Amino acid sequence: MASIFTRIVNGEIPCYKVAETDRCLAFLDINPIARGHVLCIPKQEVDNIFDIEDGLFCELHLFAKRVAMALRHVCPCIKVGQAVIGIDVPHAHIHLVPINKPADMDFTTHVAMTPDELADLAQAISDTLAKMPAKC
Repeated sequence: MASIFTRIVNGEIPCYKVAETDRCLAFLDINPIARGHVLCIPKQEVDNIFDIEDGLFCELHLFAKRVAMALRHVCPCIKVGQAVIGIDVPHAHIHLVPINKPADMDFTTHVAMTPDELADLAQAISDTLAKMPAKC
């Protein structure tokens, strides 16, 4: 059975898309731990991130780097934290979270955001990415 992320990739479930390439997709987490919490995934469903073939693994991380740079402009923060946990959804994904202190990476707390707030934020990040040079 396809993971929820594969269903998002296939267009069966909507998302707040931030960025997309032929092989990667970034979208806002709908249950964010902070404003601007983004998930970067390979479009190919692979459960464990370390099982991704090397080329796609590198591509996913460079994709996440680019998204993180845009995220930092839209959601001012000291750093954009990165986490790979992979327990809740059996599809490799990188969490990007704007942080100002280590405790901001607490996955047991969540921030409430309305659909309009999520849509506006996704658009702002996407617009920022569009203005950035193709390479980081």
